[in-house]
Amino acid sequence: MKKLILGLVLLMVAAAGILILIPSPIDAVAYYPPSPPELTGPLAVNQALDQIEVLATDSIHGAEDVDVDRLGHIYGATEDGAIMRVNTDGTLETLAQTGGRPLGLHWDAQGNLIICDAFKGLLSLSPQGTLKTLLTEVDGQPLVFTDDLEIAADGTIYFTDASTRFDQKHYILDMLEARPWGRLIAYTPATGATKTLLQGLYFANGVAVSSNQDFVLVNETYRYRITRYWISGPKQGQSDIFIDNLPGFPDGVSSSGRGTFWVALPTVRNRQADSMHPYPLVKNIVAKLPDFARPQPQPYGLILELDEQGNILRSLHDPEGDNFPIITSVQESHGKLYLGSLTSSGIGVLSLAGSDKQE
Repeated sequence: MKKLILGLVLLMVAAAGILILIPSPIDAVAYYPPSPPELTGPLAVNQALDQIEVLATDSIHGAEDVDVDRLGHIYGATEDGAIMRVNTDGTLETLAQTGGRPLGLHWDAQGNLIICDAFKGLLSLSPQGTLKTLLTEVDGQPLVFTDDLEIAADGTIYFTDASTRFDQKHYILDMLEARPWGRLIAYTPATGATKTLLQGLYFANGVAVSSNQDFVLVNETYRYRITRYWISGPKQGQSDIFIDNLPGFPDGVSSSGRGTFWVALPTVRNRQADSMHPYPLVKNIVAKLPDFARPQPQPYGLILELDEQGNILRSLHDPEGDNFPIITSVQESHGKLYLGSLTSSGIGVLSLAGSDKQE
């Protein structure tokens, strides 16, 4: 028995030594997260997301973003690269296959579906079903993790390259490293011109334009905040923090069309991740471990509505995360919220009238 115990101890010591000697895939820096806000007031926990209806659970998996056209058709992209449409009669159609991992979706004024594909870049799907590549690099630097987009009234496409260092398969490494690799980019389709508006963002994610078309929001997921970039007016070209210290990881953001914004938070703050952030050596070691040994998201559903001054108006919760967890996008259309999830099956639909009763 003593020999067995000694053998196990030696094995553990050897494994630990090997783990330390293996080069880490990251070069982490210390980050000292603020204490998360209390879930009180407009953040008070409720059951509003219990009323979500989930469509196309057998056909669509991993629709990180969704969009709705003028006729009420719902669009989502699957984890295997398919662009899907849910027709108003409930039938489904596959419109295209990108061959990558499509994430953000948005319609332009010409009826093209503009797509952020994490591996293929910025794409366009015509009404006739022709898929075209718009961009694969900006400023001579490849698009490593094309994430989300919004299209302004003048046709400018604002989109994010979440990380210029880690691709979509390794997004957790970006969180552990805690360095700012993301960028916000403007693309003018008429001329093909591009401009990097912001760089040095901490995982540049969702994008939205204000109702007055004077600023763009970009979510910095791994800093729990949203940054504002002014595109017109006296502050044009400047940026500031729109809202800081959110209760979770902000992913998608969209305009409600009513002068407010919806923000999807796939999960609440991770105590394990926050506690290790001040210790780069620990994070460098954790980055070497298999996925199951790294910090895992807590099952939770959370959506926030913000006004255009960055104030939280209300929050919609699913505390158990057992209805439609890991909500990564939210779009309002005709009194309903259409929800996407990076990991769940189907597309979520929530009546705003019904959710008000649960708050």
